[in-house]
Amino acid sequence: MISMLNFVNQPQQPNMLVSLLPFIVIFVIFYLLLVLPAKKKQKKHQEMIESLKPGAKVITSGGIYGTIMGVKERTFELKVAANVKIEISKTAIAAVLNDKQNIEENK
Repeated sequence: MISMLNFVNQPQQPNMLVSLLPFIVIFVIFYLLLVLPAKKKQKKHQEMIESLKPGAKVITSGGIYGTIMGVKERTFELKVAANVKIEISKTAIAAVLNDKQNIEENK
């Protein structure tokens, strides 16, 4: 009978899942707030780059405005001035300018 009392009075071990629950919740919040939006932004940027064709007006991440003259596997040929062409990485394109933006910038 004494052995039964000792068994009943022993403190219970906390459940492993309960002890890991705060870490799981933090990981889920981290994923939803940081990883998921970054993936969406990266996918949108990749789709924008893939849709670019010669004649599109763009701005690079370095602030250079130009017109795409040629498309290669990993680079674009960008016309930045009369008789001035540069070759840039496809990932260096920050934004595509539409005609309305071009008109507003020239005013």
